[in-house]
Amino acid sequence: MAAIRAGQLGLKTAVVERDELGGVCLNWGCIPSKALLRSAEIVSLAKRGEEFGIGFDNLTLDFSKAVDRSRSVSRRLTRGVASLLKKNKVEHVSGEGRLLDPHTVEVAPERQRLSAKSVIIATGSRPRTIPPLPVDGETVITSREALELRELPRSMVIVGGGPIGVEFAYIFSAYGVDVAVAEMLPHLVPLEDEEISQELERAYARQGIGVLTGSTVTGMDRTAEGVRLSVKGSDGQQALGCEKVLVAIGVRPNIEGIGLEETGIELEQGFIAVDEQMRTSVPGVYAVGDVTGKLLLAHAASAQGVLAVESIAGLGPRPLEYRNMPRAVYCNPQIASFGLTEREAREQGLKVKIGRFPFRANGKALALGDREGMVKLVVDAEMGSVLGVHMIGAEVTELLAQLSVAQLLEGTNEELGWLVYPHPSLSEAVKEAALAADGQAIHI
Repeated sequence: MAAIRAGQLGLKTAVVERDELGGVCLNWGCIPSKALLRSAEIVSLAKRGEEFGIGFDNLTLDFSKAVDRSRSVSRRLTRGVASLLKKNKVEHVSGEGRLLDPHTVEVAPERQRLSAKSVIIATGSRPRTIPPLPVDGETVITSREALELRELPRSMVIVGGGPIGVEFAYIFSAYGVDVAVAEMLPHLVPLEDEEISQELERAYARQGIGVLTGSTVTGMDRTAEGVRLSVKGSDGQQALGCEKVLVAIGVRPNIEGIGLEETGIELEQGFIAVDEQMRTSVPGVYAVGDVTGKLLLAHAASAQGVLAVESIAGLGPRPLEYRNMPRAVYCNPQIASFGLTEREAREQGLKVKIGRFPFRANGKALALGDREGMVKLVVDAEMGSVLGVHMIGAEVTELLAQLSVAQLLEGTNEELGWLVYPHPSLSEAVKEAALAADGQAIHI
């Protein structure tokens, strides 16, 4: 994204990449996992066929074909990125880059040297691991290996109940794997509003996914069937047996071997420290994406990349507001949010009013057969400004952009309630939640 924007602005630009263009998100993260999630959704719907008047015998599931499709989607987008770079006259240099000084990058293995007035570090991140669960790529895997599984295990424990963990839990459970999720904190997706987390936990219980919150994996023993995990929770120690373990406890930045020490670039809690314009502590060097630790989301990285380039070009771009940046989790039901949770708002001493509307009272959700979830708005009690949006339900990630625009334009819950929404639509739940904040919801 940064390179394409630089090309648009007429800056002479080169991209150094050791793997495939598009980074982790396109090749080994967001895109292939969403393709697999789509397959899982179809499988889940097929299993509910009788509910919709559809009957069939001998349903067969081939996960390897779902994996093939996900890889095909990624390859198509990778080719698209290459085409966009070429269109914008951006040079693609294949290899591993290392800063020799603030204005010189050496590319291994050919030791080609590139000189530039400005350098942007966008080396991304990789899955974190923990000592009790040494990753071997076979029995104990990360999301990278999970995206390439051709043969599914009969059982799996996913360690980590954040976005990556809950998405894979849904995928594998839909295909018949006996899945349990172990999360150290009190709830799944612990950064979300507590009511949203609880709703997801109930949904997963109905789907047959085991949920162990407040639980820490303390050890692992290998067995003939796979592994046996020692898990410490509020009820004491217990053992969990499974064929495979997926470690999904977050990511760590790729900062090793890229010349940070030699150039004196400062770190903050293990990530590259940057200011509001994405400048590092060394003049001329910028950093964007996961390596900064600001917000570990692909769309945040893209926005940072554009911001850095526009800063380099002297356009004076507006700094990003990370608290109000949209967050989306593509489990089923989906989760979408931005801004303050109810707890955060109250802890900050803000006077708030809450608007809620359940999808079970929404006509489109009932017609789709997806009645789980709700829309929740956290609203300033005096001004009516939207402090936070928290949604769980079918396709709520597609409802998030309109609410982000409303927040950006300083819209109020009253204005969201005034707006006429198409009927029937899932978006009507937003209108009703906005009205509910003032006790004026019509359909509940």
